[in-house]
Amino acid sequence: MYAQRQPLREPEKAALTLGYIPLTDCAPLVVALEQGFFAQYGLDVVLSREPSWANIRDKVGIGLLDGAQMLAPMPLASSLGADALAQPMVVGLSLGLNGNAITVSQALYRRLVEQDPHAMANEPITARALRKLLAADRAEGREPPTFAMVYPYSSHNYLLRYWLAAGGVDPDRDVRLIVVPPPRMVEQLEAGRIDGYCVGEPWNSAAVASGVGRVLLASCDIWNNHPEKVFSVTQSWAEQHPATHQALIMALIEACRWLDDPINRLKAASLLAQPDYLDTPESVVLAGLTGRFRQAAGEGERYLPDFHVFHRYAANFPWLSHAEWIVTQMLRWHQIEAPADWPRRVRAVYRPDLYRAAADALGLPCPAFERKSEGAHDEPWQPDDASPTLGPDRFIDDRIYDERDPLLYLHSFSPDPGAANGDVRS
Repeated sequence: MYAQRQPLREPEKAALTLGYIPLTDCAPLVVALEQGFFAQYGLDVVLSREPSWANIRDKVGIGLLDGAQMLAPMPLASSLGADALAQPMVVGLSLGLNGNAITVSQALYRRLVEQDPHAMANEPITARALRKLLAADRAEGREPPTFAMVYPYSSHNYLLRYWLAAGGVDPDRDVRLIVVPPPRMVEQLEAGRIDGYCVGEPWNSAAVASGVGRVLLASCDIWNNHPEKVFSVTQSWAEQHPATHQALIMALIEACRWLDDPINRLKAASLLAQPDYLDTPESVVLAGLTGRFRQAAGEGERYLPDFHVFHRYAANFPWLSHAEWIVTQMLRWHQIEAPADWPRRVRAVYRPDLYRAAADALGLPCPAFERKSEGAHDEPWQPDDASPTLGPDRFIDDRIYDERDPLLYLHSFSPDPGAANGDVRS
């Protein structure tokens, strides 16, 4: 049973165009449209499928889209002046947690197994075998492999780099990283232009189903319940349309709640598979949505019930600590220099107050705080009697993120990942 409440005021603007990328985790927008949640709040929404995250950035920035599904780091990069189109953005809602994986070509996988079968047999797979292979290739004068991610300011980039660095591979010197739009990943892998990638579903399962690629690990293996997509609008749009913004957040919360009911995942897969959305076989979409994830053709399923988290674990809350962790990664990989007032600027982008207003109108509980530590929990945990249950949050390297001192966390990383773990360049 889902709430049937209304926003506090009539929307200032009812006819809206919202952008999305064809990925499984665009599901909240599709479900909000197809199941009538947008209409319930007086919104007449058209969804616009976009070919790349740069398109999303540009169209929201110049007003061709009212808002969009975005990568969690995108609004921060834009607001901090790091991205090509610098503009203040607002995030009042996270669209979910987890949902990505690292997939490699069959040829690279075979070489990794030959190099270190023991490392490749352990789960989660680390970058140890890759580090050894890079050292061997360097000695033979081979070119380094090419890995793709979806956008420079993305969890895909930061988690791929995190995985590489944790295994002693320097992402900037030992491999080549490029940007490829999500729907083009499989064709680029099949053509041999890239050797692996980090992308959201269904483009990992699509590579497995076609026999082109093999999944090494899911992003939840690198950092469980990491922030992934958000719903974002420009700051000026949010200021001009506060009631519309609240109605959008409420409708999307309802859609996320609907999606987290396992009974609804089958219907969601059917909706998403349609030509208007992902245009992908329903069986491929189902893998990530149901957590029945196959990492290689002909192998058994790996059950990952939290592969996609749309609402539970306070997944829709825009945590300031998530935003601050993202900024530590921007700093770590030299995408930005730390502004003196960056905590204030982060708070202007990630807006727990907007989420709380919408959740209160729906009668839903909210966390009693805006920051939390990460990395200490293997199981779901309850921070206090008033807050929702939160999810496991382990990092692959067992590191702990202390939300009280993000810069101390940042400085705990070696400036030279290769040298810290056995330099592949020696």
